[in-house]
Amino acid sequence: MKKTVWIVVANRAVARVFQASQPMGPLQERESFIHPEGRLLDQELVSDRPGRGFDRMGPGRHAETPDTTATAQETATFALELARFLLKGRNDGHFDALVLIAAPAFLGALRERLDGPTRERVMLEVDKNLVHLDAAALRGYLPERLYSSVTP
Repeated sequence: MKKTVWIVVANRAVARVFQASQPMGPLQERESFIHPEGRLLDQELVSDRPGRGFDRMGPGRHAETPDTTATAQETATFALELARFLLKGRNDGHFDALVLIAAPAFLGALRERLDGPTRERVMLEVDKNLVHLDAAALRGYLPERLYSSVTP
């Protein structure tokens, strides 16, 4: 039975999805996503100063700290978009296993947003930012026999 592995290479601004249909074969790029807001800094995403609050005692005031930074929110938004794409791909039967290669912070955000059955398909995680590499160079970061352990 032929098995298909998707290799997701991502950071907080770019994601590329490759496909391998042979255990030792080359990778083909299947899809790419660009999230330009992921490249921006907090001060470029938020135009307002933080809100002001009152001290518990006395007339003092202080700046409120947001629960999450704007860049963390953009990272979470992009991770959710990618997780939804992977959920649809799994539901449609487009892959048997997943490899996640992502910048460490984005890998954690993506892992948190994957649903249980999709997370179970992850056979390998690499915490490196490799979105700039081509398919041949990426293949060097993967096992020689890519899906010998994938079960149908």
